[in-house]
Amino acid sequence: MTTETVPAGGEPRRLLSDVHSLARQVRRDQRATWIALSILAGATFVAIPFDYFFLVAHCTPVGDGAACTFDRRGFLYYWPPALLLSYAAIALCYVRIARRRGLGARVLPYAITGAALTVLFTAAWVGIRLYLAHHGTPANPLPSWALLLDRLVAPAGTIGVALLVLARLERNVPLLVFTLGYLAVVLVPIDFGWGRNWGIHTTFLPPQIIAGTVLLGGAVGFALAHRRPR
Repeated sequence: MTTETVPAGGEPRRLLSDVHSLARQVRRDQRATWIALSILAGATFVAIPFDYFFLVAHCTPVGDGAACTFDRRGFLYYWPPALLLSYAAIALCYVRIARRRGLGARVLPYAITGAALTVLFTAAWVGIRLYLAHHGTPANPLPSWALLLDRLVAPAGTIGVALLVLARLERNVPLLVFTLGYLAVVLVPIDFGWGRNWGIHTTFLPPQIIAGTVLLGGAVGFALAHRRPR
């Protein structure tokens, strides 16, 4: 009885390459990124009337101008239930799409994380407001780190942090890049000079409109990329 070495050729490598290609294809087919971004964009735009009508501003004359404090009650009346419903809707859409394609869905950890962040960041936002209510608004402008933290625990920041989790679950590098850009827009507000003559109750609208537009633009981009022939 003798043994001989049989050249393996490229079969094992080709098999491994096919397995990796199939795994990547399955991950792509599990994604419904445009749906998540569309729902979040819709929630952001629907929030605009709540922010407008439930914004309470208190201004006192100071020299030639005025010092104003803002109470954005729309945050509490609208955003917590809106975000929880949004994550539930996203999870439902992902599961339905995955079942239609005969695949499993990996969206549940994202929905749970989003819901947990909504509760946690809402509590943090309320805590900051209670602290300011009891200790008074600082006479000097808040430091940059405090403003950054305030924007991070706001609903737009919560959306961005949760999207980082979705990008990790989907191993979706384009979504990761998009989310980092979205967070940059949220944490360093861009208003293009809008709203300077709109009135005090519209102070917060330009960044919100821009954030919603970024989410909607991302949804359109990911939808087109998904439909593109491979």
